[in-house]
Amino acid sequence: MRFLPRRRRFVAGLLLAPLLSGCFASDGGEGASSDSADGSRLRVALAFPPAENFSPYGADATLLSRLGVTEGLTRLDANGAAAPALAESWSRENDRSWLFTLREAVFQDGTAVTPKAVATSLTRAARAEPVTAALSGVELTAEAAGDARVRVTTADPDPVLPWRLSSPGLVVLSAKAYAKKDTVGPVGTATGPFELTKVTGTTAATLDRFDDYWGGRAQASGIDAKFIADGTARTNALRTGETDIAEAVPVSQAAALDKATRRETATTRTTSLLLNTGSGPFKDPKARAAAREAVDTSAFAKGVYEGYADPGAGIYGPALTWAADKRVKPTGRVKSRVADGTSVTVATYDNRPELPEAAQVLKQQLEKAGFRVKLEVREYARLESDALAGKFDAIVSARNTMVDTGDPVSILASDYTCDGSYNLALLCDKAVDKAVAEAESIADTAKRQDAAMTAEAAVLGTDAVVPLVHQRIITGVGAGVSGVLPDPYERALVGVGTRR
Repeated sequence: MRFLPRRRRFVAGLLLAPLLSGCFASDGGEGASSDSADGSRLRVALAFPPAENFSPYGADATLLSRLGVTEGLTRLDANGAAAPALAESWSRENDRSWLFTLREAVFQDGTAVTPKAVATSLTRAARAEPVTAALSGVELTAEAAGDARVRVTTADPDPVLPWRLSSPGLVVLSAKAYAKKDTVGPVGTATGPFELTKVTGTTAATLDRFDDYWGGRAQASGIDAKFIADGTARTNALRTGETDIAEAVPVSQAAALDKATRRETATTRTTSLLLNTGSGPFKDPKARAAAREAVDTSAFAKGVYEGYADPGAGIYGPALTWAADKRVKPTGRVKSRVADGTSVTVATYDNRPELPEAAQVLKQQLEKAGFRVKLEVREYARLESDALAGKFDAIVSARNTMVDTGDPVSILASDYTCDGSYNLALLCDKAVDKAVAEAESIADTAKRQDAAMTAEAAVLGTDAVVPLVHQRIITGVGAGVSGVLPDPYERALVGVGTRR
């Protein structure tokens, strides 16, 4: 592959910017223009602090994506289809191998994005432990295949590989990121329009504009990010002018913001009650059935979420417009038993302020059905490892069903199968694994959706998960700020065209 000198690459980026802002809307957003004068720095308040030192293989992956730091070979467009990112095109060689042709781009450390570098990144992601959610149940290898191409091969046929490679957990970083054997360093090693330059523990991060970004020069000169777990504090920071963008504004605070500063986005995020099927009282399917029967989902949508959500109908919500007409009645459910004072511990996190309130409502509903309930509320960073280890009887969690891959089947594989990497319910059911495996083998989009709904019915039939609501998110945007990216998949927030 032939690479232009650094200065010529920058000029070429400016000349191509009008085309790129049209073809890659999620990179720029409204008002994108790469040849504007230097813009002011953006001040952004985020709900979730880094939990794993900004490792791209876990929960921090979406932080890097939302701040415009990292990219993969592909991205999701507004319709949820795989679109070009670092790969400008791709083709399928056979049922297990795909060829991706790279665009000309450089890393933030000045080195070229080469097939070897891409193969190294994907190989490291495939070997990560625990496995990144997008690769749950998938064995993947990558190798350079010429000057500008990368061959990606899976052990089994994977018809949605281009979607999978859009995952924030499968980003491409320079060799410098892997200098240490057991860690991955995204500081100054990514390809996005903003470069992570400084991290202040779990409280703040500093990002500067990356002027050699292939998609054009960002309008903002940098980003000053603060991690504020308290939703009221995030909203107040916006109201007092201390921040320009506040993500995840609590519904209780929405009315306190002027209508012009609120951005409401329908998402594929579902808040659910996940029951520990591996140990404790909910190992008994009859106890899980009793918990499910105790839940009134309308109380969450109307009360806790004040109309900014829809009652839980399944794992997939109304933002996926195809799901409602394809939904299948849950299979395999058992009759419930009387709770009769059974003690359970229900955990949740306060980074999303509606969750503790939802947990309180849930506590009342479960206690009315005869359970004795203890609530455990922490920040997500202090909760995740214990939750994955099965130390609670139940978890109230908000999960974007499409964030990992954009493929509806992948969330089932990662969250509800025996080998799933984010299986908070610790579910291991042969019928579920079989249904998910069958769905994973289907290439046709409509048929894959049908199979996903059959697998959803199998999961719901175990009562390991009780969907409570399907959420809409509220983003607070200060006066004069433009180009904030509305994203139902919650992978993007700021981009080339975000400015104030």
